[in-house]
Amino acid sequence: MTRLDRRALFSSGAAAALLAASGVSLDAAPRPGGRLRIALPRSDDALATLARGAAFDNLTEIAPNGALKGELATAWRAEAQGRIWNIDLRDDVMFHDGTAMRATDVAASLGDTLGSALSVEASGPTRVRIEMMESRPDLPFILASPALAIIGPDGLGTGCYRTERMVSERHYLGQKVADHYKTRHAGWADTVEAVVIPDAVVRAEALRDGYVDIAVIPRADVLYGQPDLAFHPSMDNMALAMRKTVGRPRDIGAGPLDDGRLAERWWLT
Repeated sequence: MTRLDRRALFSSGAAAALLAASGVSLDAAPRPGGRLRIALPRSDDALATLARGAAFDNLTEIAPNGALKGELATAWRAEAQGRIWNIDLRDDVMFHDGTAMRATDVAASLGDTLGSALSVEASGPTRVRIEMMESRPDLPFILASPALAIIGPDGLGTGCYRTERMVSERHYLGQKVADHYKTRHAGWADTVEAVVIPDAVVRAEALRDGYVDIAVIPRADVLYGQPDLAFHPSMDNMALAMRKTVGRPRDIGAGPLDDGRLAERWWLT
């Protein structure tokens, strides 16, 4: 891939200001706006993982520090020693076509994917009842699995980003959803764009030359000595390389895509 080809992968725009010489702490307040551009490898379904994390939500989420928290769910209570679970849902969630998420939508989605359940049904406007085949005290953690993301009618999601373009193993473009229930908590960039670049050298060059903001598993030797770049976890163990115009949370989840949630957790400074 030539330099001109790499330039064509992303739309041009004014470069964000570099961090001050002292740097910004990893937990500095996120700033909304901008276009976050990411170069991904072809392996491990990286594009599908990033797109799923951007466009879909789960009932629960395991934070990078290991804590379980609600996402589409606000509370959960067990009966019958963990064999039956009642899940309370948020009442302010919309699918990407603007229709409200209902308990029946959640029940239908889980009924298709939660194979170990005897039944999943809406027991109220904002409540779902799940009956398992056996006691599952760990069900709230299981519900955070990407495989159990809530998918609405016509394959719609409720995530921070509405998919504008998805070409399998090639390209993803997501546009921030206005007035999302996570506004001011996640989904900082106005646009998230990811492209698959199979060659680790070319991914590194795309980052070095400013065509992307983040490169996943780049060729490290191409990036040594670049003062405008940062690395995670470190320069010697480079799962991610990024421009210093990229902000990231203090805690970063497992794997190079931050538990698949990089699109909604990271930002441009």
